[in-house]
Amino acid sequence: MNETLAAWTPRALSVLRLIMGLMIIQHGTAKLLGFPVVASFANLSPFSLIGAAGIIELIGGALLIVGFQTRLVAFIISGEMAFAYFMAHAPKAFYPLINGGTLAIMFCFTCLYLSTAGAGPWSVDAAMKRG
Repeated sequence: MNETLAAWTPRALSVLRLIMGLMIIQHGTAKLLGFPVVASFANLSPFSLIGAAGIIELIGGALLIVGFQTRLVAFIISGEMAFAYFMAHAPKAFYPLINGGTLAIMFCFTCLYLSTAGAGPWSVDAAMKRG
C-alpha cells in the first residue's frame, strides 16, 4: 500500500499547488476585480497595502495554477501571508482561532512547503525541464 501511495506523491503535489493557486487567486479577484463581492474590499485602491496584496494574489495565484516559477511565487505568497497575519490578525488576539488568522497561517505554510517542494509533474515548470 505504501508503494502505491508513494507513486501518487508527485501528482498530489501538483493537485495541492493547483488548489492553493485557486484559493489564492480568488482573494486577488475579490480585491481588484470585485468578484466575488466582498463588502470590505469595495472602493479599494490598488495602491494601498491591501491593493498590493491583491496584485500579489491575482498574479501569484494564476502562476501557481499553471505551475510557472512555482518556488519563487510560492515563497513570495508565503511571505505575504505571514505579513498579513502579523498586520491584520495577530494584534486582535493571541490565538489564530480567535483572531481569524487560521487561513492566513495555512496559506503561509502551504506556500512555504511549495517553495521547497516545487510544482510537481503537472506544471509548466516540469514541462520546461522536460523540453
